[in-house]
Amino acid sequence: MRNRMVRINDEIMKELSEILRSGIKDPRMTAMASVVRVETTQDLKFAKAYISIMGDDEAKEKTMAAIENAKGHIRSTVAKAIDLRQTPEFTFVLDESLDHGDRINQILDDVNKEQE
Repeated sequence: MRNRMVRINDEIMKELSEILRSGIKDPRMTAMASVVRVETTQDLKFAKAYISIMGDDEAKEKTMAAIENAKGHIRSTVAKAIDLRQTPEFTFVLDESLDHGDRINQILDDVNKEQE
């Protein structure tokens, strides 16, 4: 069962990535967005997609708004592309882990410069 869920999450992640790259025709999609991870419930009713967005806070906000606005389109596109008993309802979460890692690297660089 575990392997099946991993395969489903991977398939959904690939499809969502393609949709974000070329399937949303919204002028608010200004920043580059990518799907970092997808977690689907066992019953396939819900899926949480973690989205990483390159850009400033305003670009992230606008891009997330465009993705939220396109939820219905995204779900129907995933349903057509992936043969599942039930297409999950998506929740999109802004993934800030890359920004967090950059901040940690900057702090470490600053500490190293002070020690030299």
